[in-house]
Amino acid sequence: MRDLPELSLLHSFVTVAQELNFRRSAERLALDQSALSRRIQKLEATLGYRLLERTTREVMLTPAGQLFYRRASDVLHDCAQGVSDARSVAEGRTGRVRVAYMSFASTELMPQAVARFERDHPDIRLELRYIRTQGQKLALANDEIDVGFMIGPYENSECETELLASELLYAVLPKGHRLLRKPQLEPHDLAQEPMILGDMTEWGEYRYRLEDLFNRIGLDLTPRLEASNTLALIGLVAAGLGVTIYPEGLIGFLGRNVETRPIVAPGFRSRTVLAWKRSNRARAVLDFVEIAKRRGLR
Repeated sequence: MRDLPELSLLHSFVTVAQELNFRRSAERLALDQSALSRRIQKLEATLGYRLLERTTREVMLTPAGQLFYRRASDVLHDCAQGVSDARSVAEGRTGRVRVAYMSFASTELMPQAVARFERDHPDIRLELRYIRTQGQKLALANDEIDVGFMIGPYENSECETELLASELLYAVLPKGHRLLRKPQLEPHDLAQEPMILGDMTEWGEYRYRLEDLFNRIGLDLTPRLEASNTLALIGLVAAGLGVTIYPEGLIGFLGRNVETRPIVAPGFRSRTVLAWKRSNRARAVLDFVEIAKRRGLR
């Protein structure tokens, strides 16, 4: 296979093919005519066939030269467009950012960051996916997402993280419950209460965090009932079957059939972090990270 010609040779040939005059072509290219002639000769030698028929009075394209002119013009156009498109990506003006989020980030942190990013970067496509925390960790490792809003803390040598929220935990209680007489609760206030918790399939990471907090102070967090979604959990609580525990950011979205009280104790908080791979240096991704940082911390 012959070597591919240099772009400078293609550019010179296309100019000559357009002008069919070496003097005018040399002026356009800011070359002397002898240098331009050598370029055309080098191109023909590289290709192994003639592109131009040249006499003292005129320059004409050979049949091969006519076809090569059309294809070379396309190559130069595509190359110039590629350079421009890549520059836009490098400067963070175009491209895409793949964003994953879990439930606790879906009401404020993620939407606020997305709204600001779309205002500032209207030509960058955002792809949003709901993925539980453990799934986000795998997706980051496999380069299936660029950033993830997940339950923290998260430590991984390949990833950067930023704490976006550190929220109080709230007991969610049925109306009229005796614990509502207290303005705030301690974890031991819940020791004898039947617990209704999200199941391990959908709420696994959050369950691990809660169980660890309660186990540290000698309390068991075995649930009486489990459910996989928020509507079912709140419905079971409202029906008087037990209590559940939610982070502060979700309290405003629980409806009017339940009431809440903060659980006040050292370390009893839910943390949301933003995570992205250290090796991902795409300008659009880093811009999204900076915007998400500014929308925290609460």
